Amino acid sequence: MARLSPLEWPVLRQLRSGDSLGRGPAVTSPTTRAVRPRNATADRVVQSICPYCAVGCGQLVYVKDEKVIDIEGDPNSPISRGRLCPKGSASEQLVNAPGRQKQVLYRAPKAKDWQHLDLDTAIDMIADRFIESRRNGWQELDDQGRKLRRTMGIASLGGATLDNEENYLIKKLFTAAGAIQIENQARI
Repeated sequence: MARLSPLEWPVLRQLRSGDSLGRGPAVTSPTTRAVRPRNATADRVVQSICPYCAVGCGQLVYVKDEKVIDIEGDPNSPISRGRLCPKGSASEQLVNAPGRQKQVLYRAPKAKDWQHLDLDTAIDMIADRFIESRRNGWQELDDQGRKLRRTMGIASLGGATLDNEENYLIKKLFTAAGAIQIENQARI
């Protein structure tokens, strides 16, 4: 390690620089002067919304070489004004987690192992099961012959990460399908 010159002693730097209170450049170390923001090397900045709750805090996503390197609060967001909660601040870890699943996994009934499926096959399986559950649980009339036109085979539990528009569309979809058990995590 290089020795510190007496001319670089903090008191002498304070007198030379005119930093009489010792709160500015006189007390800044060379290491501190060399520090750069971790997002200074980003290729681009993308505006986004935090995925954790329905508040909709704005985020700035810093991307380098098509990989997320940092996520911060968006100071231009009228909702959060640049602030993020602890979960929102950890969004980068969600995106870059080494254990993050990037393929659809399916485990057949009574099977021990998971298998990879392509997205179209998985969506078709879900749609087929949805239609079958609706058909099997359908109630057209009650005991007195009154119209019910509902299914007891489908229920929906929405999450609080969905915004109002998404919850509105989900409610419309499940109501049109005849489901009556439609709930949201935010109300439970």
